[in-house]
Amino acid sequence: MVAFGKKLKDRQIEEWQGYYINYKLMKKKVKQYASQIETGGYERRYVLKDFSRMLDNQIEKIVLFLLEQQGILGSRIAKLGEQQEMLQTELDLSRIAFLQEAYRDIGRDLLKLLTFVEINAIGLRKILKKFDKRLGYRFTDYYVKTRANHPYSQLQQVFKHVGLGAVVGAISRNLAELDDFQGSYLSIYDQPASPLQDPVIDSIRAAVDRLSHSTNFLTYLGQHALIIHEELPIPNEEHDDDDQRYHFMSLLLNLVNTFLYMVNTYIIVPTADDYSMSLGAAATVCGIVIGAMAVAQIFSSVYFSAWSNKSYFKPLVFSSIVLFVGNVMYALAYDFDSITVLLLGRVFCGLGSARAVNRRYISDCVPLKIRMQASAGFVSASALGMACGPAIAGLLQVKFKIYNITINQNTIPGWVMAMAWVLYLIWLSISFKEPAHLFQQNHVPEYNTSLTESDTLENGAKQPLLVSSQALQDDVDKDQECDMSEGPSEDSHAPINSIGAAYKLLTPSVKVQLFIYFMLKYATEILLAESSVITSYYFHWTTSKVSLFLVCLGLTVLPVNMIVGSNISNMFEDRQILLASEIMVCLGIVASFHIIIPYTVTQYVTSGLVMFVSAEVLEGVNLSLLSRVMSSRLSRGTFNGGLLSTEAGTIARVIADATITLGGYVGESRLLNATLLPSLSICILAIIATCLTYNSQY
Repeated sequence: MVAFGKKLKDRQIEEWQGYYINYKLMKKKVKQYASQIETGGYERRYVLKDFSRMLDNQIEKIVLFLLEQQGILGSRIAKLGEQQEMLQTELDLSRIAFLQEAYRDIGRDLLKLLTFVEINAIGLRKILKKFDKRLGYRFTDYYVKTRANHPYSQLQQVFKHVGLGAVVGAISRNLAELDDFQGSYLSIYDQPASPLQDPVIDSIRAAVDRLSHSTNFLTYLGQHALIIHEELPIPNEEHDDDDQRYHFMSLLLNLVNTFLYMVNTYIIVPTADDYSMSLGAAATVCGIVIGAMAVAQIFSSVYFSAWSNKSYFKPLVFSSIVLFVGNVMYALAYDFDSITVLLLGRVFCGLGSARAVNRRYISDCVPLKIRMQASAGFVSASALGMACGPAIAGLLQVKFKIYNITINQNTIPGWVMAMAWVLYLIWLSISFKEPAHLFQQNHVPEYNTSLTESDTLENGAKQPLLVSSQALQDDVDKDQECDMSEGPSEDSHAPINSIGAAYKLLTPSVKVQLFIYFMLKYATEILLAESSVITSYYFHWTTSKVSLFLVCLGLTVLPVNMIVGSNISNMFEDRQILLASEIMVCLGIVASFHIIIPYTVTQYVTSGLVMFVSAEVLEGVNLSLLSRVMSSRLSRGTFNGGLLSTEAGTIARVIADATITLGGYVGESRLLNATLLPSLSICILAIIATCLTYNSQY
């Protein structure tokens, strides 16, 4: 394990080394405090005062240097502005080119300064957490509360960086004016929707985005994709690799693959019970029919994730072919009168799940500046597919034969999806561009995510210390056992290609978050998969009504995420939303039980809507927290963070579908309560685990 101090030293700008946070000294001081307190040498009040003073001095050193550098950049801009004024009277193209390059040079120096602030913010947050964990104090809470809004505190300067924003604005405005010096009467302020397109400005914007993160719908939605992010800022040269590998049509094809697969998953839900009964099986066998796809996905996710280490195009081609075969088998099972063929068809569909490839393409090949949009697109495509699947099934109410092949409401979903995958395969073959793979040990994907762990810092200082560096939290625990004198380990950045190695990186908080994800996927799968059986038994709903109910549930996903991402997450801490949404899921499950006779449509729909919407809120917050606490090493390799979360959710769906089938043995009249009871038990356990975890941390 490479100690953080070694990483910090490697990333420092040589001529600025004396102005970085002295992480090595402060770590030694924390060890000294710990040993002295154990022997009774220091009192608690002395330790808090002494360490606070040391932190104040470190922050003051950083801020004063930051202000000095901002002044230098400001002076350079002012001098260039004087030369630029001369162009108003005499147009000189060579002078314009000179000034443009001079402003870009200032922009490059500004990038260095932004990286300086970012690295120091990482070190500050890490040493605060290390102090809390080694000494058992809640020092972070105390320090931030006493410094956040104090008039003499310089802590705010580390992450508000108002002066840097002014420098960014000055460079952008002057470059834009020089770029359009041929008589335009508009400025960049008149055209906010058309920002200056300049590589240096793009790099600055990306760096500022990492430093000043405010929760919004796009960021919140993008975190659903659960792509783990890098810890320290990556040199700008590596951004060019992303640009070279990026191909818009290839990204679009990955998003379409995600959409079609989700349609394929849910298009059979409204008719699965009727199809099972037409083949001589019980209606509750629909649980196995639906779950067969998820069972196969447990295995396919692993080999697709491994395959994406070498190629993206070939796995997508294989996925399309297997899904075509699976859907044809599903459709032909009616004429073969075979439940076995039906199940095999669904298994083949699950073996074609390329969601691991889709997620990996975004993480490896999409440039940083649009990666959050691509991640949000991935989630949106999934949500749209979930809603469209039942909607298409509701519209396909036909019955006829073609050459002794039966086309009806049970078989037509298979034929429609088979045709869709054929068309997709043709489009894929024509338009997909295989990116150049640069999977080297020293290549680490870079992302824009949210704060690591310190909600106190979020709420006390009203701005996260750091955005792109959330993954460093996991290093803190391991860093406690590492001395600064330890050298780098050869596999410290090695991809995670075994389940054992991945499991070792899972902290208790990560395991709790994965269990919560398991719980919410189990509860929602019970609701969705048994909806056709339950509504048919209690309310005599037709396929069209079941489809409409499922469509309405699916259409709540994006609006709910928009409300939470844009409003609620700015009003409450993530852990508060997490616990509240868990409780609401629990209440929704309780309200769904058939206790009062008669069981009404109002009770079923209302309780189901409460549970489903709460689960959607819970999923967003849970994955947001999970992306912050997972090790950055899980951003790459076969067993990456995205795969682990996918497997947790898929296993939950498999168990839920099996629960429905097993519940059929107690009869349809008791099926609802029999399947809700495990959901309730798991939900209560998740709430207890959440309370215990966050009480111990906070």
